[in-house]
Amino acid sequence: MKFQPDTLAGVNSITRYDGDNLRVNADLHTTSVLVPWVGQARAWDVVDVAGLTQAHFDALLEFDPEVVIFGSGAKLKFVSPALYRSLIARRIGIETMDSGAACRTYTVLANEGRRVVAAILLAPAA
Repeated sequence: MKFQPDTLAGVNSITRYDGDNLRVNADLHTTSVLVPWVGQARAWDVVDVAGLTQAHFDALLEFDPEVVIFGSGAKLKFVSPALYRSLIARRIGIETMDSGAACRTYTVLANEGRRVVAAILLAPAA
């Protein structure tokens, strides 16, 4: 039986997550991060759910995603829908889950060819 990786060329994959850091392809990230399906992942200037503002979610609009996967940290924490109303107004789906599940879900969706952005909260190093 021949095995082949289930990835699309040029699409970002989250290849490792362990709570306080993650790898996008081969690049290590130690702070919260935005990972678009294509292009460069970049730091997201938020540390925890309590620090989120509408501006944090508005920043996702520039990627023009069809869906956003929000990783709320080690545990599932929901935020007020008012914070992401700009996404809802543009009919962009948003799903909230713990960051580990968000990383796995993002990689599956990205490799299906979906325009997905992962917004992942990482715990600061102690």
